[in-house]
Amino acid sequence: MAGKRNATTGRLSRWCGAAVGILVTTAAHSVLGGELAGRWDGAINLPGVELRLEVSLRPEGTDWSGTISIPAQNARDLPLEGIVVRGDSVVFILPRIGGEPRFSGRLTDGGAKIAGDFTQSGQTFPFELRRVHSGAAAAKASLEGFAAFVEQARKDWNVPGFAIGIVFDGEVVFAEGFGRRNIESDLPVTPQTIFAIGSASKAFTTFAMATLVDEGKMEWDRPVMSYLPKFRLYDDYATTRMTPRDLVTHRSGLPRHDLAWYNNRTLSREQMIERLQHYEPNKQFRETFQYNNMMFLTAGYLVGHLTGGTWEQAVQSRILDPLEMVHTTFSVDVSQASRDFAMPYSEKDDEIRLMSFRNIDNVGPAGSINSSIADMTHWLQVHLNGGKFNGRKIVSPQAVKEMHTPHMNIAALPEEAELSPTAYGLGWFVRAYRGRLQVEHGGAIDGFIAAVTLFPNDGLGVVAFANKNGSAMPTLMTRHAADRILDLPEKDWNREALMKWHAAKEAAKAAEEKKDLLRKPDTRPAFALQEYAGEYEHPGYGLARIRLDGDRLTLVFNDIVTPLEHWHYDVFNGLENKDDPTFENLRVQFLSNLKGDIDRLNLPLEPMLGPITFTRNPDAQLSDAAYLQQFIGVYELATQELAVGLQGNTLTLSVPGQPIYELVPDRYNEFNLKSVSGFSVRFEVAADGAVTAYLNQPNGVFELKRKAGKRGS
Repeated sequence: MAGKRNATTGRLSRWCGAAVGILVTTAAHSVLGGELAGRWDGAINLPGVELRLEVSLRPEGTDWSGTISIPAQNARDLPLEGIVVRGDSVVFILPRIGGEPRFSGRLTDGGAKIAGDFTQSGQTFPFELRRVHSGAAAAKASLEGFAAFVEQARKDWNVPGFAIGIVFDGEVVFAEGFGRRNIESDLPVTPQTIFAIGSASKAFTTFAMATLVDEGKMEWDRPVMSYLPKFRLYDDYATTRMTPRDLVTHRSGLPRHDLAWYNNRTLSREQMIERLQHYEPNKQFRETFQYNNMMFLTAGYLVGHLTGGTWEQAVQSRILDPLEMVHTTFSVDVSQASRDFAMPYSEKDDEIRLMSFRNIDNVGPAGSINSSIADMTHWLQVHLNGGKFNGRKIVSPQAVKEMHTPHMNIAALPEEAELSPTAYGLGWFVRAYRGRLQVEHGGAIDGFIAAVTLFPNDGLGVVAFANKNGSAMPTLMTRHAADRILDLPEKDWNREALMKWHAAKEAAKAAEEKKDLLRKPDTRPAFALQEYAGEYEHPGYGLARIRLDGDRLTLVFNDIVTPLEHWHYDVFNGLENKDDPTFENLRVQFLSNLKGDIDRLNLPLEPMLGPITFTRNPDAQLSDAAYLQQFIGVYELATQELAVGLQGNTLTLSVPGQPIYELVPDRYNEFNLKSVSGFSVRFEVAADGAVTAYLNQPNGVFELKRKAGKRGS
């Protein structure tokens, strides 16, 4: 690891402020509050040995919080209670430990030392603590050479632009940009450069929800239906029991279903929530962790509903304004109007390519925020300061702790020995990183990667951005920064990840060359290409269009246009579209009915389920009352007369002695008898306007001649 370390930094980083019950007189706090606050390093003088101690004391209004660490006993961040300050005397105890351990000392040497007696189990020993000054200064010293290390890593990872901001001990200790935010115009990244932060937006949604809980306007564990009566899911049990906590902990039972909303700019959030009832779950409610953006969309919509506005308005007034996040926006359309914003890029075949901005305003509460590291350091501070910013309470300390507390286990083991298994809090992933509590959330949207990381017990926060699709650099640089500041054993995360990245690229190239092994050779489509063209619809995913463009089919879904090539039989494959590669290598399967017509389309849009089946829409003119008028009349079948009528824009068929049948539009002037399988009526119109009908039944086709002068109704 490049750069110089500071040996004292590790000790500084182990102290934190956990919320505890503390007794301090108002007068004593006003006299000693500023002098007592801070980090203290010292020892208890036991017979023949010193037992090293690390103590942190932090004021919170008229209250205090404090912790103690005893490295030799592998005890870290134990909460202190019973702190009493009178005059120059200081008393604090360690609760829930045998022998009632108690420290009683005096603040001396102008506030530089606390010395006195430690008692436990009736024995008394002297102790002494010395103030350790300026944790932020020590952190800055530990980052000597870090900028050069980051710049080299940026080049190694072929990342156009990168930015990283670090907060420690209440101060911004590092904030720099690297590389180019815009390659084409040769514009540099600065601390004010705006990047899309993707799913790191989720923590803003839960923070806004936490403010509503503080105000008594929302409860985490009250059913969502009590706030949104129209809320419906595919599963009735989950519908009635889903709570705001469930919405933001990814335990709905639904897989992602992301392609239902991806690139869809026509549906409102309310309309998208109405579609939730059509998305099939693959797990039981609360059974397992499954990441789901649409549950966060619902949570954000709930925030807007409870505040009488929108999610954007609530986040603006409750978070961005009080945190002075003046350049943060809710849409890439807005961020591009600023003076300093990053362009999105991707890499293919070792070449950096400019991407189009992806507008995801429709699921904004799950991932549409754009920000700079200058703004995001304020976001780090409010979480590290127990919900306060610049001395002002934004949300309660209890709410911050609730957000950072694990609520849903993630059933997976990490590859790295330094990481513990992960759980999910409220908008945050929670794990142990090399023995330290880590609360983090990444974000990934086309051309951008973000990592927002907190070490709450160490007073450390890191935010890192890259404007390259899928880059690991934000997470890796966060780990290197944390290792330096927390004085952890050296580990070259960057070198190890680079080796894996290059190996993965080579494996991907080799796999791509063998792609044709997945197709059946020497096959052809069962139909002429124009027979596949049409509109296919799913109640949750909406409309998929198949066009015939020259001699090639094209898929259009959520305004993403993907040319198709024949793969095998009635399966087609998505080809590359440089403007939007979303559906490249997507297999499109067409299905036919018993009549031999293409009537369904299978798209593998959700990998945790089988293909999503879209049903072909009938020809639009078959629901046009003016067009249908020509088919009205009385038709003869042997000795019977059958009447075709029109009710609104729906044809009907009357057969003597039978109920009236509704005719359901199909294709080519053919209509199916509703609720009667295998029966249909097809009309043919001659050049002179004469109409002949054909009644199709499993046992044959019956010709129906329309009687002259007799019209139906």
